[in-house]
Amino acid sequence: MSIAARSLISPFDLHLFNEGTHSHLFDKLGAHPAHDPEGTYFAVWAPNADSVSVIGDFNGWDKSANGLYPREQSGIWEGFIPTVGHGAHYKYFVHSKVTRNGVDKADPFATYSEAPPRQASVVWDLDYDWGDHGWMENRRTANHTTAPWSVYEMHLGSWMRVPEEGNRWFSYRELAPRLADYVSRMGFTHVEFMPVMEHPLYESWGYQVTGYFAPTSRYGTPQDFMFLVDYLHQNGIGVILDWVPSHFPADEFGLQNFSRRRVRPAELRRHPSLRARRPAPRGAPGLG
Repeated sequence: MSIAARSLISPFDLHLFNEGTHSHLFDKLGAHPAHDPEGTYFAVWAPNADSVSVIGDFNGWDKSANGLYPREQSGIWEGFIPTVGHGAHYKYFVHSKVTRNGVDKADPFATYSEAPPRQASVVWDLDYDWGDHGWMENRRTANHTTAPWSVYEMHLGSWMRVPEEGNRWFSYRELAPRLADYVSRMGFTHVEFMPVMEHPLYESWGYQVTGYFAPTSRYGTPQDFMFLVDYLHQNGIGVILDWVPSHFPADEFGLQNFSRRRVRPAELRRHPSLRARRPAPRGAPGLG
């Protein structure tokens, strides 16, 4: 069973959430591994559910093994599952009070996912030793509206391939030195990545998102993506990320009908995964 006591959501967080002004929900919702005690805290917003559980490779995908608990009237379901840690595969089983049916859902706040066509979210520790301190100290000047800008927009998977290896794409780490060298030689100051957030259909070029805070696993892990941003910053190149939450696809495991009620367009901006945008540091959605 899940343990309800270990919550990351304070009463003030709940107040901000309920009024729609919480801007750091990625620190509160999703899967957050802990080490004292060992386990993972899960939280998800499913306001039309009458039960939510975490299913995964740690419980045999058993819908009854690890139920979450509703947090007052917020629509948030949360719980702490002991021993679940880094690398665990999971989804939420969301049972709707509207349709009386349940469905398996990927975590819209996951930071890592299985490589498509597989769909599970992955518990992931985001520790990384950044080396871009010089860029971060100077970023306000380099990114100022009065500074010179020349932006190179690109799609990671099609920019450069390896023809002698089945025309495969480069990984985040393989791209880093090649891209930094090319952009520097061409005189660009910034790189703009077409959406790197997790998406099921490669042909969409990332414009149909299912994992709003997870760099696609096609090219590596979150730390591999951090390395790419870090490397570009260390070479004096700013990073801009396209973030397109309004284009979510109709895949059942994604955001559509998350707790089994069709979301009207006017309500899209109210969903926490669409308004809890990451701040600008280091390649989070926005400018780094």
